[in-house]
Amino acid sequence: MTICGQEFSSDLIQRIQQTVEGEPGLSRGALSRRMCAWLDWRTARGQLKEVSCRVALLKLQRRGWLALPRAGHAAVPRPGPLGAEAGKAEGAPLEVSLEALQPVQVVRIERADSSAARTWNELMNRYHYLGAGPLCGAQMRYLLHSPSYGWLGGLAFSAASWQLAARDRWMGWSAQARRQHLQEVIANSRFLILPHLRVASLASHVLSLVLQRVGRDWQQRYGYRSVLVETFVDTERFAGTCYRAANWLSVGVTAGRGRQDAGHAGARSVKQVLVYPLQRRARPRLGGGGIRRRGFG
Repeated sequence: MTICGQEFSSDLIQRIQQTVEGEPGLSRGALSRRMCAWLDWRTARGQLKEVSCRVALLKLQRRGWLALPRAGHAAVPRPGPLGAEAGKAEGAPLEVSLEALQPVQVVRIERADSSAARTWNELMNRYHYLGAGPLCGAQMRYLLHSPSYGWLGGLAFSAASWQLAARDRWMGWSAQARRQHLQEVIANSRFLILPHLRVASLASHVLSLVLQRVGRDWQQRYGYRSVLVETFVDTERFAGTCYRAANWLSVGVTAGRGRQDAGHAGARSVKQVLVYPLQRRARPRLGGGGIRRRGFG
């Protein structure tokens, strides 16, 4: 079976389970590093794909193929009082012009143990309906800041969905083309503007700002440049207006299942699927053969 773009044979799964049983003190992190070494599973820059491996191991466990070591303490803090660095996040509704917030700053989070990362986690856990995570596969997180008003929210980008009918149909992807090019597609998996802010055009403005840099940031961290961004808008909660204002294209809707629901068992809300090309002629670059739409390659 193929998970996160990697083939897992029955022999490999058996080897993983034997390793877990033979080394009771082995952590999940150490196991994922060992697996990456076995498979030579690396990024374009030669780094081990530990995050993708951890996700694959969890999927194998959920499907009943593996029994993993017990997880350690969660790295993501649960909702609680906001720390000092996020002290301006709460308050009465704030109605100001976009100009009053300028210059809006997009702050890239470099390390998971930094104060910026803790602030991002706190904001997402408190205000985003999906919480802080975990995110899937390779990832990049940002905070949004105004020198005058403090933290405004945050965003995250992570690995794209392995199979997504609306996107794949729009791309005109064969199964082989999807396997070959999927890592060049990233997902905007979190987007938060703090709920007390009432600022016209702020959301579309910060989307435009971050899309100007995420491709370069991704290449700096992972060694290759992403070509396309996808995202989902929960139609029961949001209209997706800010994405359309930032020139994203709606390509369809989901089937109402989560990304782990291979057995079609768990009904979820239908989500609108939107895409945004980070490079010209995105579809030909990604091996697609879909019908051309003006402005979207």
